[in-house]
Amino acid sequence: MDAQIKRTYIPWIDFLRIFACFLVIICHSCDAFVASFDNSVSFHTAVFIGSLVRPCVPLFAMMSGILLFPIKTDLATFYKKRIGRIVIPLLFWSLVLPIAFAIYTYFVKTSTNGLLSIEKYSVQGTVMKIFTSIFNFNYDTTPLWYIYMLIGIYLIIPIFGAWLDKASKKDVQIFLGFWIVSLLLPYIKMVAPTVGYTGNYDNMGIWGVCTWNEFGTFYYFSGFIGYIVLAYYLVKFPLNWSFNKTLAVAIPLFLIGFAITFSGFLITQKYFPANYANLEIVWYFCSINVALMTFAVFIIFQKLNIRESKILKDWSSATFGIFLSHFIIVQIISDLFFKMPYIPAGIKILIIATISFVLSYLVTKIFDSNTITRRFVK
Repeated sequence: MDAQIKRTYIPWIDFLRIFACFLVIICHSCDAFVASFDNSVSFHTAVFIGSLVRPCVPLFAMMSGILLFPIKTDLATFYKKRIGRIVIPLLFWSLVLPIAFAIYTYFVKTSTNGLLSIEKYSVQGTVMKIFTSIFNFNYDTTPLWYIYMLIGIYLIIPIFGAWLDKASKKDVQIFLGFWIVSLLLPYIKMVAPTVGYTGNYDNMGIWGVCTWNEFGTFYYFSGFIGYIVLAYYLVKFPLNWSFNKTLAVAIPLFLIGFAITFSGFLITQKYFPANYANLEIVWYFCSINVALMTFAVFIIFQKLNIRESKILKDWSSATFGIFLSHFIIVQIISDLFFKMPYIPAGIKILIIATISFVLSYLVTKIFDSNTITRRFVK
């Protein structure tokens, strides 16, 4: 999902990029159904599918772990080529998406149960959203959280690259071991109060986290950087397994991760109804259950024998633009299908995702056809 820069062509990576991009759109296509919190069949179907596709974003991070290394330029050149290319799309979509949402909600009466009903749109509100985008993304620009994160990854990658060039296999394994511990932290924090932990100074953080310090013991080993190092490790020290053995390991790991993700969401929803902060814990991209699913998918794709093709290259090169433009398209298509009777929720979600994927691709190709607008999707 990162902006395209010249690189050695790796077919299975491009196939994985397209696959992960579609998973992202499926994820957002579930939102209207999950947001009902009505314990209906539709709700449970959406939670099931939403849990199933959680590896989507970590997979993109892992692709960066392959495509960015080795780093052969100085720090300034690397930052200019990488960060410089994604700042322009970030600024453009931070401006365009709030305007597009405002226009859509002004001219089209959306369903009271639709996603767009949770936001109120006015000229003043839209201007404020654009202005405050200097601090963070908002609802209209939700997918841009990834761009902010990606910039942070790009800032630290050269530092990690210098270490990885000299690190032994055991060194990388030690780092990944600490990262795995960090994946458990959300659950340790959840369990701590049940065994008597009351926090410090009204802060329930653990292992050094408090009101004056948000950087706990494993902070510097946590986050998406772990996925990048994991991908680097799996490519530099590949698992010399047969495809059958890979499946024998990957499928159980995926199912275990999925079972925790799906059941954990339902259990959390039961005890913390409609509390997004708590619900997101079991859906964290950097959690042990999602990491298990992501690892399983990655090692399977790594074994695939994908041939080079123009279609593969074309769709892969469009994924960045698809990601940037898809969110409002998903909202619009969701409004069309959400209340449509007699169609099971699972079918609706796949229809919404497929139509949104294709339309986002067409939008990207339109932008790509002009040398000026191309910079907003590449």
